[in-house]
Amino acid sequence: MTTFPDMIVTMDKVVHDEEGAKFHWTLTGTNTGPSGTGKHVRISGYELWKIDNDGLIGESKGHFDVAEYEQQLHG
Repeated sequence: MTTFPDMIVTMDKVVHDEEGAKFHWTLTGTNTGPSGTGKHVRISGYELWKIDNDGLIGESKGHFDVAEYEQQLHG
């Protein structure tokens, strides 16, 4: 979060498919943290959630286009 002090993460949707529950999100922010590039980033992705026996998120694995993120950050 120090990388993007003005970070905003919005929820696009939550779906359930054969892989499990997916939280789709969009992150926007400006890389003005320590050693920042000053570049504005807007990237979308999703978290694949495994729900535990208590109905809580027991595991979350993030997915996003790393090449697109790097292009926006450094390109």
